[in-house]
Amino acid sequence: MCDDPACTGSALPQAVAEALDDYRALLARHGVTWGEDPIFYVKSMAADAYLMGPRDFWGVCHRKVAERHPGADVRKLEEHLRELDMAEVVRDVLAGEVLENLAALRLSGGAGAPEAVLEAKALAVLDDRPLRTTLLVDSARAEPATVLVDGRPYRIGPRGAALIPVTSAVEVVVDGARVDLAPLTRRAPAARLRVRAGMPCRWSVYGEHGQGWYPAGAPHRRDAHVRPYFHGDDLVLDVPAEPLTVRVARGMEYGTAEAAVTPVPGRETVVDLVPERLYDAAARGWYGGDMHVHLNWAGDMVGTPGLAAAMQHGEDLHVLNLVAGNVSSARVYDAEALEHWAGRDLPWSDATHLARIGVEYRNDLLGHFFAFTPAAPPSRFHTGFLGTADWPPNSAACEELRGLGAVTGYSHPFHAPVAETDGPEAALLWRRNCSAREIVADAALGLVDALDVLNHSSVQATAVVYRRLIGAGNRLAVTAGTDSMVSFARRGSQSSPPGWERVYARLDGPLSAEAFAEAIRRGRTFATTGPWLELAVDGRGPGDTLNLSSGDRVTVTARAVGPEVERLEIRTADGVVAAAADGAATAAPGVEASVTAGGGGAPVLEVTAGLVVDGPTYVVAVASGAPHERSFHPTGVHAHTSPVHLDVDGRHVARPEDVRWCLEWLDRLEAMVREEGGFDAPGQLDDHLALYERAREVYRSRLRRSGSLPWPA
Repeated sequence: MCDDPACTGSALPQAVAEALDDYRALLARHGVTWGEDPIFYVKSMAADAYLMGPRDFWGVCHRKVAERHPGADVRKLEEHLRELDMAEVVRDVLAGEVLENLAALRLSGGAGAPEAVLEAKALAVLDDRPLRTTLLVDSARAEPATVLVDGRPYRIGPRGAALIPVTSAVEVVVDGARVDLAPLTRRAPAARLRVRAGMPCRWSVYGEHGQGWYPAGAPHRRDAHVRPYFHGDDLVLDVPAEPLTVRVARGMEYGTAEAAVTPVPGRETVVDLVPERLYDAAARGWYGGDMHVHLNWAGDMVGTPGLAAAMQHGEDLHVLNLVAGNVSSARVYDAEALEHWAGRDLPWSDATHLARIGVEYRNDLLGHFFAFTPAAPPSRFHTGFLGTADWPPNSAACEELRGLGAVTGYSHPFHAPVAETDGPEAALLWRRNCSAREIVADAALGLVDALDVLNHSSVQATAVVYRRLIGAGNRLAVTAGTDSMVSFARRGSQSSPPGWERVYARLDGPLSAEAFAEAIRRGRTFATTGPWLELAVDGRGPGDTLNLSSGDRVTVTARAVGPEVERLEIRTADGVVAAAADGAATAAPGVEASVTAGGGGAPVLEVTAGLVVDGPTYVVAVASGAPHERSFHPTGVHAHTSPVHLDVDGRHVARPEDVRWCLEWLDRLEAMVREEGGFDAPGQLDDHLALYERAREVYRSRLRRSGSLPWPA
């Protein structure tokens, strides 16, 4: 690992260093939440480290509040989530399972015959230093209980639970008897391991129970597969002299190499591993970026520029957008870094790795959006928190940030599945859940450039909304933002490395922030969890426009590279026109389609279709697959291109069904803002309503041009 000066090329600016010290003090004082306003997604941070992987977290939470408030409607139940005790949630979700980072102390019996039993996965220790872990106290007793940890009392309610940080050296006493903590650890002979690849990489070293081993000073990070990892090259770490697995990877353009090794006690064992390259995007003029990464956003550790630099180079991530933003209160994390570096490449940038400080603008009712390459900080970063007004509309921030030279796009947009035939209510929902509700207005008015179709939430739902938006005539690029957080070592996909999803943008020359931003504005992009995805329509790619006449025929080719792709689709505004899966092609009536497939280290799937165009439309390519180790998204493998636009007889696509869908969205959004919006001055609601009416007029004009709505008399 590297310290900040070595990674960043310079000492940290004083304001940035002081901010990091403040964050360390917040972590020490408040724990993982850093003292943020305890709305539910802040409270739930206490459970993050223990509920990684496929868990029924939301199901348990909703069942618990429903039991407490029988008969309450769903909307009211959402408001009661913050009442939950997160230790009890962790216990109920795990349902008796013991983790490598969470031992369990089960209390049973009662006043007459109390019993306390420790359950743990014994972790290897190499010396006499105590092991740090967490103890889940799980009481089945009908009466309160007290657990003493080095004399400090922890009160456990009837059938309650507690999460208590401990070490293997503390004294735990229950019912006057000392609990034997020996099951927490086992002594192992020490050895040393050196790992080398000849380039910065992502390494995983683990043994029994998945216990991870790390170089000195490296954060003990886990990815969405709950696999330990760290970044760098030619690194030395202390390990047990027992069977270990060593894995190396380097972002999505590489595969994974793995070795089984048993180090020799007291000696250094060298492991040389190099991941195989699957494709080289930069050699083709494409550069991959992550538009939404937080350096600090509360967390179980403090994120530093040096850690971000090591992660970017270890993942071979071409473009990293570190966004300054708030959590649930007024503080904007990394605002000092933005103030210092706005409009400039971060010090560790080079010819093929570029990092900038950008912005996440946040309103939980209207949506969150990223800004990449602002020349200066904006005048505001958020609205609607701590009871402040949901004003002004997000559109005002879009305009300000674009005036500062930024490219903007809505982030982690939608959370529940949405079918192609669903109305907008399926995506809107009603609660303050960060959904990108205002995008339908902002896109119509040309105030936003992109949508993170690939995100940590529902890619499927977001893709459905995206295709409705472009079908309604909006020019929006596909982008990707992981919402990865350097300041979280264990938080599911958000503690996965930056760049586990990427937007690839096609540049005409060398990599620069300005060239990458311009490629997004022009829609020359595709987004992916790993597969390489190509789309060509008569030789033209995403972002391009073909000017055609009705009846013209075009040839469309979609091509995916990667072992995880199971299905490849060509879509127009009318839906899937051709697809390839299981070695066979399917096509819509009147469409000719063929499929080719190739194997090897980087399997290829290709589908070609001949289309006769009888009206304006768009063409996109979509690749998908089941969950795969190369994808950190819980629902599987995803890739989606921006459109190639097919204008016909001088008309751009404005499919009436999609335009009416957007109009209905605006009606429902207006009703929601009237009911749930918070305002503290006359005229603030009117600003939202005026925005929606301006957007409605744009959509109505598109219906008139399509002949689906008469012009006013």
